Amino acid sequence: MQRLAILGATGSIGLSTLDVVRRHPDRFSVAVLAAATSVDTMVALCREFRPKIAVMSDSGAAQRLRNALVDAEDIEIDSGEAALERAAGSADVDTVMAAIVGFSGLRSAVQAARSGKRLLLANKEALVSAGRVLMDAVQTGGGVLLPVDSEHNAMFQCLPTDGLGRPDMARVEKIVLTASGGPFRGRTRDSLHNVTPEQACAHPNWSMGRKISVDSATLVNKGLELAEACWLFSRMPDQIEVVIHPQSVIHSMIRYVDGSVLAQLGQPDMRTPIAYCLGWPERIEAGVAPLDIVGTGRLDFETPDLDAFPCLRHAYEAIMIPGGMCVFNAANEVAVAAFLSGQLAFTQIDHCIAETLGGVDCIEPQSLAAVEALDAEARSRATHYVHHHGHRS
Repeated sequence: MQRLAILGATGSIGLSTLDVVRRHPDRFSVAVLAAATSVDTMVALCREFRPKIAVMSDSGAAQRLRNALVDAEDIEIDSGEAALERAAGSADVDTVMAAIVGFSGLRSAVQAARSGKRLLLANKEALVSAGRVLMDAVQTGGGVLLPVDSEHNAMFQCLPTDGLGRPDMARVEKIVLTASGGPFRGRTRDSLHNVTPEQACAHPNWSMGRKISVDSATLVNKGLELAEACWLFSRMPDQIEVVIHPQSVIHSMIRYVDGSVLAQLGQPDMRTPIAYCLGWPERIEAGVAPLDIVGTGRLDFETPDLDAFPCLRHAYEAIMIPGGMCVFNAANEVAVAAFLSGQLAFTQIDHCIAETLGGVDCIEPQSLAAVEALDAEARSRATHYVHHHGHRS
C-alpha cells in the first residue's frame, strides 16, 4: 500500500491524481492533502480520503478548515510553508505528488527528494528554477524522481531505465518535445497585442489552470519544459527539438542513433501520466478512454514561430546562462499575473522576460537560499517593468 502526499490537491493535477487513486483502493492510501485556499473542496476531499494531515497555505484557511471538520479529530490540520515541508518529508508518506503551481512549490518538492520519497514532479518550476539543488537532493536522498508532465512522462516511457528510474541516454540522438501550439497557433504577433486573458486561457486540447494556460499560449510552457528536459535527461538545448503538434496525440518522441523514433501516444488526459507514475514500474488503469487512431484521422507537425512567440527563443537563450531559467521563470510569473489582472498586454509578457534577463546578474544557485535570492531579485526587476510599462494600448 503506497501512502501518498498530494500537494496541490485541489488543482487540476491533484484532482486527477485522486481520481486515479479512487480506482485503486487496494494500492493507495492518502496520508497528506495540501492546498492553497480552496477550503470547501478540501473539506470534501478530507471527508472522502481521511488523510492524517491536511495543510493549507495560510492560518485563516486552516482555521476555516478546522471549523468545517470539527467532527474529524483524527485529521491534523496545519498551515504554512514549514508545515508543508514537514508533511512532504513525513515518515507516514512513501510517495509525494508535487503539484503546487509556481515557485511556491519548490521547498516542499526539495524536502520530499531529500527524504528519499518517490517524487512525482508536476511542478516544473521547481526543476526549472532550482535544477541543480533538486537533482542533488534526489541523489542525496536516494529516492526516485518521476516526471508527471505529459511530455516528459512520454520521454521517460520511451527510454530504457535502471531500477532507480534513471534513463539510459547512451544511444539517444535527439529528444523531440511536442507542443500543441496553444490557442493562438498560426496568429501573427501584431494580431496578439489585444487578446484577453479569457482568450489566452481557452486551451484547445487540455484542461488546465489559468497561469499554465497562459504559459501555453505564449509558448513559455515549452521553454520551461525544455529546461526541465535538460535537467531530467542530462541534455543540452540543441539536443532537444521543439515541434508543434496541434492534435496533442503524440506527447513526445525519442530519436535513436540507428534512425529509430519511439513515440508515446495517448489521449490529452493527465490521468495517463499520473497513473504511470503512481504504478511505475507497472501500469495501472487510469480511467482514460482508448485512443481512436482512425478517428484521430491525421497527425500534423510544424516548426514553432519564434517571431510571433519569442518567449521560447528567450528560454533557449536563458538555459545557456547559469541561473538564467530561474530569472526567466520569476519574470514570467510576475508578467503572467500582471496580464491576468489587466496590467500588461499579452505581447508585453516576452518584453518583461527579456528586460529582466538583461537586468539581473545571473549565477547558478547552489542552495535553496541562493535560488530564493535570485528569484526575489528577478521578481523585483520584473515588477519594476510592470509598474513602468503596464498599460494596454
